[in-house]
Amino acid sequence: MSEQKITELTEELKQFQAEKEKIRMIVGQIGGRVSEKNERILNVIFISLLVLLFAGDIARHFFHVRMPVDTLFSIEIGLLLVSMKIIWMIHKQTKVEHFQFWILNSIEFRLEQMSHDIKELKKNK
Repeated sequence: MSEQKITELTEELKQFQAEKEKIRMIVGQIGGRVSEKNERILNVIFISLLVLLFAGDIARHFFHVRMPVDTLFSIEIGLLLVSMKIIWMIHKQTKVEHFQFWILNSIEFRLEQMSHDIKELKKNK
């Protein structure tokens, strides 16, 4: 191989490594600590509200404690909370799938470009 081709290949390798580091940084930002902390707080809030509603209904039925909320209304609130959590999880999953599609599309584009470059090199050889 000629010196020019070797330098071209080393430049492409450096460019590929830079892109790889850039993608690694983006992936790190998406799954970072801040989002995990916010998710934990939100999960604790949802679970706490559901447990409080459930405990209130148990106290009402077994210990005849008077509650400010009717049984049917507390079931409806619980159903609303669970529905909101499911919708939120679907939204998060959609964002992840969109990001995965973007990554795979970028990889495919880069592979096609590299394939074209290899064909060009073979022609020139």
